Amino acid sequence: MNLKNRVAYITGGSKGIGYGVAEKLIAAGLKVAISGRTLETVQKAARRLGNEETVLALQSDVTKYGDEQAAIQKILNHWGQLDVVLANAGVGHFAPVDEMSEEHWHQMINTNLNGVFHTLKASVEALKKSKGYYVTLASLAGTNFFPSGAGYNATKFGVVGFTQAAMLDLRKYDIKVSTIMPGSVATHFNNNEPDEKDSWKIQPEDIGELVLDLLKMHPRTLPSKIEVRPSRPDKK
Repeated sequence: MNLKNRVAYITGGSKGIGYGVAEKLIAAGLKVAISGRTLETVQKAARRLGNEETVLALQSDVTKYGDEQAAIQKILNHWGQLDVVLANAGVGHFAPVDEMSEEHWHQMINTNLNGVFHTLKASVEALKKSKGYYVTLASLAGTNFFPSGAGYNATKFGVVGFTQAAMLDLRKYDIKVSTIMPGSVATHFNNNEPDEKDSWKIQPEDIGELVLDLLKMHPRTLPSKIEVRPSRPDKK
């Protein structure tokens, strides 16, 4: 993919992995729209990332299909195309299954699983036109289960399965589909405040480099499922 002036959309793009990917894509010449639930927060992030020519701030709650439809339409109205979509927005709550609240269960299902469907459903016609790329941000928790992870595991196993099936459905339109499954990443996830203690972890910009590698891959080759983990977790 020739990256200059291509248009990308990143959900949950105001901080963490989404922000790190946005930085890398903008540096590579793409125009990037980022979204989040609170417009003011997204606008602040957009100002740090660039100017109005390269960054578009959008309010969208991925649990609401209508929000994602409106976000995609604003991107098309603003730049006239959409080439890359990263479904990144996610939440995590961790408790033994007998102690997990209904509220936390449904929040994870609605954000982590329904959200990736809403984002794809809203963007797929634009991606058909551009023969673009759809990427989901899953997790190693999408293949490795662990205590107190029943809800999070359920959503991330679901994201991996959804993305792989969508890949088979959409490759006939020359849409490339991949899921990225990181291990520990230095982000604000689960109320973490990234600092020096997280230096051993994958950094958000590392995921950005990985997304760029996918976009630069020869079109005959599709890395459809990518696991990535810290090289030396023992250094923590």
